[in-house]
This record gives sequence, C-alpha cells and structure tokens, in this order.
Amino acid sequence: MDQPGAAPSHDRHARSSAGPHRRLLAVAAVLVTGLTLSGCQLPTFGAYRGSTSQGQDAFKLWQFFFITGIIVGGFVILLILWSVFRYRRRSDEMPKQTQYHTGVEILYTVIPIVIVLVLFAFTVITENKVDATPPADVTIRVTAFQWGWRFYYPATGKVVTGETTQAPQMVVPTGQSVQIMLGSADVIHGFYVPAFNFSRYAQPGVTASQQRFNFTVLHDGVYRGQCTQLCGLYHSLMFFSVKAVPPAQFQVWVHHLSKNQPSISQLKQEIQANGPGG
Repeated sequence: MDQPGAAPSHDRHARSSAGPHRRLLAVAAVLVTGLTLSGCQLPTFGAYRGSTSQGQDAFKLWQFFFITGIIVGGFVILLILWSVFRYRRRSDEMPKQTQYHTGVEILYTVIPIVIVLVLFAFTVITENKVDATPPADVTIRVTAFQWGWRFYYPATGKVVTGETTQAPQMVVPTGQSVQIMLGSADVIHGFYVPAFNFSRYAQPGVTASQQRFNFTVLHDGVYRGQCTQLCGLYHSLMFFSVKAVPPAQFQVWVHHLSKNQPSISQLKQEIQANGPGG
C-alpha cells in the first residue's frame, strides 16, 4: 500500500522505467550524429561525383537532398521510438490527454514548409548553373539518328559518325568549356553521359540552336554515353563515348580532317541492309 502523500506506485514505476529509455535514445542520437559528421568525405549515396563542373554541382545538390532526408527521417524515427517506449501501456488507467497545443502545431507546420523552400531554392540555383550557356571554347553539333551519332565541329569541319556496335567517340578538351548543339534526324533520342550527371532530349523538329547546353570536363579520360529514349529496334546498341584530352592534343586531333566519313543517310541504308554493325 502506498504511504499517504507518496506518489502512486505505478507513477514511480513509470518514472523509473522511462529513465533508461531516455538515456538509450540520447545515446542513439549521439551515435547517429557522430557517424554522420565524423567522415572526412561524404558518401556518394549511389550517384556519380561528376566529371564536369556542372555534374559536380548536380552531385552536391543530390548529397544535400539525401542528407536532408536522412536528418528528417532519423528525427521522425526517434520520435516514433520515444513515443513507443515512453507511452507504452503500463496499466488500465487512461493516460493524460493533451490537445490544441498551438505552439507545437505551428512548429510542425512551419518547419516542413521552410525545408521545402530551402530545397527548392538550392534546386533553382543549381539548375541555373547547369543550364547556363555562355560563349564556349569549343562548339560541337551533335545529331542523333536511328541508331547512331554524328559529331560535327563547325570551326574546322571535323566530322565523326558511327552507329550501333561501331560507337563513335566525341573528343573534347579538358578544362575548357564545350557547347553542344543537340538535334535529331528522325525520332526522339536521349543524350546521356552517366559520369556527367547529365541527360537531355534530342527532339526532332527543334533546331540544334534551341537545344544547347555547356559542360567543362575536369579530368582526362573516356566517358561512356548512350541514348536513353526508346527509339526503335536497335536502341539498346546506341552507344557513344566522350574522350577528354589536353587542349594541345585536342587541337592536333580536331585539325586532322577525317576522310570519307559516311553521311547519316548512308549509315541508315547500311543498317537497313545489313543490320547493326554489319
């Protein structure tokens, strides 16, 4: 029997059992925060780090979104666990009921709105940087067709054309701004380089000057590219690559004119007659 003036036994039990759970949740929160902030380099969260300056901007936005999701999701999970352990059933007595807490209601309404506005603002800033098309050091007209690619360098007349298993290679200078003027000779195609964190439609009926984008490759190397829009029988074989080389090496390459480069119509006729790579 409880002594006069003493707290009921079930209340004492609730306070004594709630203490360890609070400490457990506090320790879990400290561990999660420490693991999140202790790394010297943030993880990629499954994305490419970006081989272009624009791709790195997109990657940083992806990291920011992912970390924000982890923080919000972790906070919600902690609240759920705290509610489960703190207010689990201990007796048949009805727990204390609270409602119409104006401050809390304002808080959980305003905070999500602020988070969305911040994410939206960073998205707009990043998109404007990625989509900016100032004058570039090199311009390349890229034409997609069933099922290949044509890369034309207007400044020198250099042309590279290839289809399906003979995937063409677009050569660009490292560290210099490159402007792509993208077009399609037939149906909708997709210009996609995974390492660049970039994809853009090549749409028929839209002039190449209306489908422009810039990128600056940061490191020498060869980067895989492909069509991302289902465009016909051999869509899955519609590959290309981007090779980034030092500017001096690029100048030597781009001034060496190719001989007997087939036209798009000739390549299409060969594909229809022999199949891909025939």
